[in-house]
Amino acid sequence: MHAAAETARSLPFPFTLTARAENFLHGRRDLDDTIRRLQAFEKAGADVLYAPGLKDLAAIRTVVSSVGKPVNVVSHFDPATTLDQLARTGAKRISVGGALSRLALAAFLKAAREMKETGGFTWLRDTVPSKDLKAVFARAP
Repeated sequence: MHAAAETARSLPFPFTLTARAENFLHGRRDLDDTIRRLQAFEKAGADVLYAPGLKDLAAIRTVVSSVGKPVNVVSHFDPATTLDQLARTGAKRISVGGALSRLALAAFLKAAREMKETGGFTWLRDTVPSKDLKAVFARAP
């Protein structure tokens, strides 16, 4: 992490170095150890800290209050959780990981199954009209 931080600071452009403590992704559900790792990353020069796999708002609050750098969280642990609730934990960056692509693939698979199994096309009711897509992309920078 020290070497990565030194390299990031030597670049001729702004660079944000994010350090991940992936304990929870690999079955090590030890919040104290996760926090120790994040604190070590912070001390070594990380700009943003990230512990993917945290399962509740209390754990996120504990992590945020244990470090001095911004904390990133993934919002997929509870679909009922709101952006406001996550923001109130003190998290500074909220991401959805690959959830949007999985949502698109779920819709694709549902349509494919319908066509294969029943020969139906009711999924067409859920599509976005081309004119709406064109309008969105016309506004894109």
